[in-house]
Amino acid sequence: MNESNSALGSNAGHSVEQAAALAASKAEEALRSTQRASNGALDHLQGRVHDLGQTVPGALGNAVSHAEELARRGLEKARLASAEVRDQVSRGSERSVAYIRDEPVKSVLMAVAAGAALAVIAGWASRSRSHH
Repeated sequence: MNESNSALGSNAGHSVEQAAALAASKAEEALRSTQRASNGALDHLQGRVHDLGQTVPGALGNAVSHAEELARRGLEKARLASAEVRDQVSRGSERSVAYIRDEPVKSVLMAVAAGAALAVIAGWASRSRSHH
């Protein structure tokens, strides 16, 4: 019986070793598979980051160019509007001077009336403030 127990123990030990070797082999295979999957995911992610790195500067450059163009247009419109206002003020001033030359008495009377109206409004405003 001793020999048979020894044979069983030897066979059991051999089976355990085979099972351990098989488990180690499967674990190594799973580890390699996981590494391949991780490397594939990392490669994909690096590709996406690279693509993004190529896209973002172009998009930012386009946005900056667009903003500069809008600013340039805005400044040009402001310059044109300023020139238009200056021209209108100049024409109004020329017309006023021409009217004063053509109608000096009437112009002085209108200036006196406008001054008197402003004096009345200023007096009324100062009285209403002092009463409150």
